[in-house]
Amino acid sequence: MNIFRDPRWGRGHETYGEDPCLTSRLGVEYVKGLQGDGKYLKTAACAKHFAVHSGPEAERHVFNAEVSPKDIEETYLPAFRALVEEAHVESVMGAYNLVNGEPACASPFLMGKLREWGFDGYFTSDCWAIRDFHTTHCVTATAPESAAMALKAGCDMNCGNTYLHILAALEKGLVTEEDIHRACVHVLRTRIRLGQLDRTEFDDIPYTAVSTEEHKQASLECALRSAVLLENDGLLPLSDSVKTIAVIGPNADSRDALTGNYNGTADQYVTFLEGIRERFSGRILYSQGCHLYKDRTQGLAQPGNLYSEALAAAENSDVIVACVGLDATLEGEEGDTGNEFSSGDKNDLRLPESQRTLLQKLSALGKPLVIVLAAGSSVNVEVECNALLDMWYPGQLGGRALAQLLFGDVSPSGKLPVTFYRSADLLPDIRDYSMKNRTYRYCTPENVLYPFGYGLSYAKFTLSQPEFTGNSASVTITNESGFYAEDVLQLYVRGYSEYDVPNGSLCWFERVGLAPGESRRVTLEVPAEALETVQPDGGRKRCGTHFTLTVKDGTGTDVSGEIIL
Repeated sequence: MNIFRDPRWGRGHETYGEDPCLTSRLGVEYVKGLQGDGKYLKTAACAKHFAVHSGPEAERHVFNAEVSPKDIEETYLPAFRALVEEAHVESVMGAYNLVNGEPACASPFLMGKLREWGFDGYFTSDCWAIRDFHTTHCVTATAPESAAMALKAGCDMNCGNTYLHILAALEKGLVTEEDIHRACVHVLRTRIRLGQLDRTEFDDIPYTAVSTEEHKQASLECALRSAVLLENDGLLPLSDSVKTIAVIGPNADSRDALTGNYNGTADQYVTFLEGIRERFSGRILYSQGCHLYKDRTQGLAQPGNLYSEALAAAENSDVIVACVGLDATLEGEEGDTGNEFSSGDKNDLRLPESQRTLLQKLSALGKPLVIVLAAGSSVNVEVECNALLDMWYPGQLGGRALAQLLFGDVSPSGKLPVTFYRSADLLPDIRDYSMKNRTYRYCTPENVLYPFGYGLSYAKFTLSQPEFTGNSASVTITNESGFYAEDVLQLYVRGYSEYDVPNGSLCWFERVGLAPGESRRVTLEVPAEALETVQPDGGRKRCGTHFTLTVKDGTGTDVSGEIIL
């Protein structure tokens, strides 16, 4: 539930993006799906990492995130609040770092927010985070002191081993039996809500209910709907006249490019290369092209050993599909005892040099070039191409989804949940938690490559002039194309008082699917909080009466209106 405020953060692809509204809405629905609405919880969802946490990964055990009251209320807390108040999330996990000098897993300020919101679950530390109190943050001197500090603050469970010292803390008078009892009640209450002391409807679910065709279809639909078309000069969808396709790149036949990190193991994978093979009946020429990040693909090979093979394949093709990007070895969590990955943060927003060289060579051929990007964050491919399709880490059937998008079986409809920047050189230091010049709400335009909410379509949509009330905006969207397509309507609000967000903020969105020629009237909500201004002290109040409301669909079709309340 953290905000992807800096595109270099390695764990950003585990989030819902850079916007509090988007993160809140998606997070609430995800928790509701996880927990269900029956007598027993299906699972006990856990919201993490509470609350001001988004890098730097290498310093998370020593870092103090200094944040203003305005930024913490306006950006870092809203999603957690929504999960507690609306979705009744059963668990919250604290972060490793300090927040304004307080350990996030024992912060009086953050624990006070949970009480204020009516949190009714249990609080857990991140793994071995309480050990950091005395080993790296040095806010305590011993393990018993760390255990006592966390327990008394409201941390019910310790992921790690520091709570083995709770009895020692009790003997030293650092905690009371009441402190221990309270934490035990909170944790056991969740087990009761899960039905672990009873028999439930979930006990009889057979193993054969795992990974069914229905599940795989849902995975495919997620991949199709999340892919974002960033560039297209008309080359896509690919024509039936294409006879030979060169599929090139280190992510073309990579399972790691499908999964990202913190993933399970599926019983079936379809890589990008395999998906194109499934769909395309013509000739496919394949070359890995280069290593993901090394200068050669084998230790005994010469630098750039596969460039000539890739060029030969490209020269003998009608279209080049270059599959490039990253994977969890290049962006992810800091490596430590609780994590199998060790990639951490990115140094910049560029592709590794081996891939940059490959793309430059392919682009220089002058052949039709489609770049397929697999990554979990903002990447600048830095070459001209006919089409650029961002597949993210699309899951087990990502290759099948790619093929359906390339050949026009499905029109792309995903929108960017983050801003794509031109260069990391113009970004603030990753250690700076001020929101100044961060995300679409606060950044200046000169460094924006593709804006938040952007995403092209094969279809042509038109929007009517919207009608606004104090709590909604209504607009008619029309699909003027000859095929079914989906789009995502986004409603932004901008105020003009002294402390309003300078570029406006997303306040609602809705996905719409339209048949050829179909029109539909869509009403988008304007939540009351969207018209409030967060003050420097963190308080909220309605300051202005003049607002601009803008409806966008990410393709450049924007319609706006002014309202006076």
